[in-house]
Amino acid sequence: MIQQASTRSITSRLHALVTSLAALLAALPAQASFLSGDALAKAANVIALVVIVVVPIVVIVVFWLVHVLPEKIAHKNHHPQTKAIQVLCLLSLVFGGMLWPLAWLWAYTKPVMYKLAYGRDKSDDYYAQLAAQQGTQAGELRDDVARLRADLEKLVAQGGAPQELTQIRDQLAALEPRLAAKAEEAR
Repeated sequence: MIQQASTRSITSRLHALVTSLAALLAALPAQASFLSGDALAKAANVIALVVIVVVPIVVIVVFWLVHVLPEKIAHKNHHPQTKAIQVLCLLSLVFGGMLWPLAWLWAYTKPVMYKLAYGRDKSDDYYAQLAAQQGTQAGELRDDVARLRADLEKLVAQGGAPQELTQIRDQLAALEPRLAAKAEEAR
């Protein structure tokens, strides 16, 4: 029984050896590239140009975009020291990116005691935008008040208006000068 097992293993080994030898003898000669001659030289020239010209441009652009991120973050968060962060980002470009982590941290932090020293914790641009928005809202409010006043005048002129409507009209008349004063103060 032991001899049958060894005979089987010898025949299977012999069969595997013959099959591998046949595969080795039937193999075609190997080529290093699917291109040959002038096509290979042209492909090598194109790859060299891409590596020499395009890759450095892409690396420089990505480096610049990454170094501008803290400035964009500070601007988005209305950081009061956005200009200083912008200068630090430019210096980081000059010094090869060594200052960039500081600019990143500075953009994400809120200045300690800044509000105590300067009275505000956002940039001046934020307050200018806020004032412009409030100015347009005040204009809309003035228009709404004028429209409501005109509607009330029509109702009172038709007669039979309840006493409450005349009181509302009088209250609106008293509030309009205050609204005009607020608008002048905002300017």
